[in-house]
Amino acid sequence: MDNANTMWSFLSAVSLMNKLEKRETAPGRKEEVKDKRKRVRKLYPNSDLFKNWGDDLSEEEQKEAEQLFQRYGYNAFLSDRLPLNREIPDTRPPRCAVKNYPKDLPTISVVLIYLDEALSVIKRAIRSIVDKTPARLLQEIILVDDHSSNEDLMEKLDEYISFIHEERPGLVKKVRHSEQLGLTQARLSGWKVAEGEVIAILDAHIEVHVQWAEPLLARIKEDRTVILTPVFDKVKYDDLTLSPYNSASHGFDWALWCMYESFRPEWYALNDETLPGKSPSVMGILVADRQFFGEIGSLDGGMKIYGGENVELGIRVWLCGGSIEVVPCSKIAHIERAVKPYLPDLSVMMKRNALRVAEVWLDEYKYNVNIAWNLPLENHGIDIGDVSERKKLRERLNCKPFKWYLDNVYPMLDPLDNLLSYGPELCVDQGPMPGNTPILYGCHFYSPQHCFYRSDGQLYIGGIKSHKYNSNRCLVDPSSGVYPVLYDCKIAKQKDFHMLWDFKQGGPIQNRKTKRCLEIAKDDDGFYKLIVQQCTGQSWNIQNLIKDH
Repeated sequence: MDNANTMWSFLSAVSLMNKLEKRETAPGRKEEVKDKRKRVRKLYPNSDLFKNWGDDLSEEEQKEAEQLFQRYGYNAFLSDRLPLNREIPDTRPPRCAVKNYPKDLPTISVVLIYLDEALSVIKRAIRSIVDKTPARLLQEIILVDDHSSNEDLMEKLDEYISFIHEERPGLVKKVRHSEQLGLTQARLSGWKVAEGEVIAILDAHIEVHVQWAEPLLARIKEDRTVILTPVFDKVKYDDLTLSPYNSASHGFDWALWCMYESFRPEWYALNDETLPGKSPSVMGILVADRQFFGEIGSLDGGMKIYGGENVELGIRVWLCGGSIEVVPCSKIAHIERAVKPYLPDLSVMMKRNALRVAEVWLDEYKYNVNIAWNLPLENHGIDIGDVSERKKLRERLNCKPFKWYLDNVYPMLDPLDNLLSYGPELCVDQGPMPGNTPILYGCHFYSPQHCFYRSDGQLYIGGIKSHKYNSNRCLVDPSSGVYPVLYDCKIAKQKDFHMLWDFKQGGPIQNRKTKRCLEIAKDDDGFYKLIVQQCTGQSWNIQNLIKDH
């Protein structure tokens, strides 16, 4: 146990703040102090940090906590006061606890990447890895600093590393970038200096669970071509308590944003929740045979800052001879952030990286990414960097076509076929949610105004779904009244609603059954509204035309 943290070893996260508010007070004054604490003014009533936490903090403590929250996106004030070796609940499936693993497992190098992380969070990650990984298996911990400006991460972190080295000499290595290079380059930097047979690339705002490494190492010992990911539990950003997550596959949509999904039916049919499940992709935390990771092309160094690199890895591994699995018996607690302070708007880099992935790996399906991001199919104007080396890698590895991936790995990802046009220029808006009344609204170019017209006449309003289990919302003429409505497309088709429209660029939008047109009209207040009525010759344009049928 760390000497500096012995005094905290008896505290839990739940009782911590009650302990902190204790004062050396004469018995007769306890109620007076208690009443005074209750009357402390809330300085930040609208802050996400204080919605469920911090009622008993003094004003000075509130100021410090909020300042740190804005800096890190989570409760660093509380983290600084928690023991580094705090206990977290064992949330694994019960049968994991009785599993036995081989003694001769490969060694593991653990890479922790960070940018301006709270010092106590990094120290707690290191402590949990040291305490919960068998010494014979833990080759090293590699810290990769992507050019942090936080002074705590200089000398104070070095002091803690020296403390760790008193019990495990040379265990912790430190790599620091001279400029910010982004997540992908940070992960690559850690991989390049690693010496263990297996490499685990993790965020630094984590705590590992008991016996987290053994199931991963045992699976890679069985098959070196499988790339694994543990199951994440969420550590809440406000009170730092843990919310368990169930095992799930890591999917994505056509914008290449990641999401949790159910495993394939065959996993559930086995009726053993401890077994690894196949996954189309990884969320970012990954464990792999170090040499195989290099053979398969490691990570695409042309990715910028954040986003898409995990999906690229998943697609590439599946197409080029490997596989991706989620391991339920390996769990890692991961702190969620209220915001990502280092990059408030992730969409800019995510869009660029997604287009890069599409160009290299998606073949004839690459235009689905353009559509999902509402970009022209050609000349989108975004510099994706040089992809020639990645294309050569694909050829050298003799990788399968992306259609094989859709058919065999991710059949639920639904190609956006039969679209003729899409875009926000209609300025038709899905309207308030929840609700099903489309409106006319000033163009703001975000997804509520994205419209997609299909060759069969369906007109989607308010974004487009990527998966077969989801449904889009279709524009419907109710045949009575003057206002159009939006319905789930599958339901509208089942009920034979008037959901098919004829449209050509620069022409009217006319319902095939009712023959009424989607038009705009000025109401009594002088504002324009969206209506369906007898056609008066109004015409519409949509931004991105695939084919004018």
